[in-house]
Amino acid sequence: MTAAAAQGPRRARRAAAKPAPIDQLAPLLWRYLRPQGARVAMLALCLLGGVALQIVAPQMTSRFIDLVARFGAAAPARRLWSLAGLFIAATLIGQLVRLAGSYFSASVGWNAANRLREDLARHCLALDMSFHNARTPGELIERVDGDVSSLASVFSQFVFQILGSAVLLAGILAVLLVQNLRIGAALTLFSAAAFAVLFASRRLGTPLYAAERQARSELASFVEERVGGLDDVRANGGGGHVVRRLEGHNDTLTARGVRAIRVAAVYIVLIANGVFIAGFGLALSLGVYLFQRREASLGEVYLLIQYTAMLRQPLETIGGQIQDLQRTMASLGRVLELQAMSPRVRPGPGLAWTGASPRIEVDRVSFAYAEGEPVLSDVSFHLEPGATLGLLGRTGSGKTTLTRLICRLYDPTAGEIRFDGEPIAKATLAQLHAHVGVVTQDVQLFQASIRDNLTFFDSAIPDARLQGVLADLGLGAWLGRQAQGLDTVLQGSGGLSAGEAQRLAFARVFLKSPGVVLLDEASSRLDPATERLINRATERLLGGGDAGARRTTIIVAHRLSTVRRVDRIMILEAGRIAEHGARAALAADPGSRFSRLLSAGLEEVLS
Repeated sequence: MTAAAAQGPRRARRAAAKPAPIDQLAPLLWRYLRPQGARVAMLALCLLGGVALQIVAPQMTSRFIDLVARFGAAAPARRLWSLAGLFIAATLIGQLVRLAGSYFSASVGWNAANRLREDLARHCLALDMSFHNARTPGELIERVDGDVSSLASVFSQFVFQILGSAVLLAGILAVLLVQNLRIGAALTLFSAAAFAVLFASRRLGTPLYAAERQARSELASFVEERVGGLDDVRANGGGGHVVRRLEGHNDTLTARGVRAIRVAAVYIVLIANGVFIAGFGLALSLGVYLFQRREASLGEVYLLIQYTAMLRQPLETIGGQIQDLQRTMASLGRVLELQAMSPRVRPGPGLAWTGASPRIEVDRVSFAYAEGEPVLSDVSFHLEPGATLGLLGRTGSGKTTLTRLICRLYDPTAGEIRFDGEPIAKATLAQLHAHVGVVTQDVQLFQASIRDNLTFFDSAIPDARLQGVLADLGLGAWLGRQAQGLDTVLQGSGGLSAGEAQRLAFARVFLKSPGVVLLDEASSRLDPATERLINRATERLLGGGDAGARRTTIIVAHRLSTVRRVDRIMILEAGRIAEHGARAALAADPGSRFSRLLSAGLEEVLS
């Protein structure tokens, strides 16, 4: 598969994921909040306790006002001090309860979001290469991090804020209905009107926020791709082009963001200002009217005005949560879309494999990355246990694809691959990957310690074994120069020569001690001196596992020196076997393709 072919699907413009239906929110909340039952219960208690204190506090003030209005200076001081003390206590306790609620809210939100982020990352890692070839890392980062961060507030606030605000709103209206039926009924109608406008704005805004999230994803993909190719961009004077393209992505994001925020602006004007001002004016008018008719005391009028003012908080909170919900449903749609994708490569039930080098059988295997474009066609061969196969062919002939099929990064579209007579599809993926070691020309090193880079973060491997493997590969002196030894943090491949990075990749396979080794042009980019070091490392690697038996090996070769000691040679041409046989016999046959390679040089004949 060519680089262009691999990148092509990534450049295809994908439509924004549809916002998730609201009924899909409840299962998500249940899945990630249920394990935090104790924290969720404490959060609910804090919210309900805060609501109760908010409703009770104005009652103290109302009674205080009525006492002063009725008795004036003769008002009983003890009762006044008691009411003032109760009001202050309710206010202070309410603040403490809100503080505790903020703590539990943050704890619940972060834990739930992190679990979802881990689940998504694990799911992405389980998806096969066809999925990853069609998407840039930037897009996946935006899905796993950006969209999940957008969902974090739902876990920590949405349900509880909506619940708390709804209870507060219901409590206020209930008190007002008891206090005065007409006032309570009027403000209930006002609240119903506010909600009607609120939900109308939600239906309009959700698709706009989905488009905004998609624009963010496209921007992240663009930045990741250009930063990853920064050397080529700078060397070829492509900075101006990148900036212009970046401006285009920014303009798209801005336009979609502004379009989405207009809905929020309409809500603020109509709900937080227009509708609320009308309701507050109604309450004031009714208060004056009732006071003048002596149907309400001064304290009751205060209570009416105070509760009406308090209606703003739950309405604004619910409104804000509904606005957040629009963004959330857009993000949830993208998360659910990702979760719905299933890998084409499914793990098998498992096999009772030993650690010994197996016999590899490739039986009538065909494969195509895209329908109608075969890369391998009816390929059949076998490789005896411990034998080494040199795989040659032009670029695009299917060499690397064959190694990917043996690793089960893809499954054949036809045919079967077997180890010791058992189809590799019957093995679990973990079992297969433990049985097969791979070294490619592109070594992926992490920003982590040397130890973690070698063991893939497996703390069970002792340091003595790591040091022994590095010494065997000629990296003992290099390790000795590292200030913190195995704890030295590598900055990826930065600061390492190509040979050092490649030998670290060999060390990983040594530690794994697999029965099958696949070397995909592992020395193609190295200078001759470094190549000799890698060839010696290869000989040690292929020489045997812990039991001393040779490993069954396939070497995708770029140079003839790489295959000078292999047992067998196979040449692929346009996805088919053009020649296959024992290396010695092919080299001795003047009419063989391999013999011509030896005479004319690999690069010349395969160019």
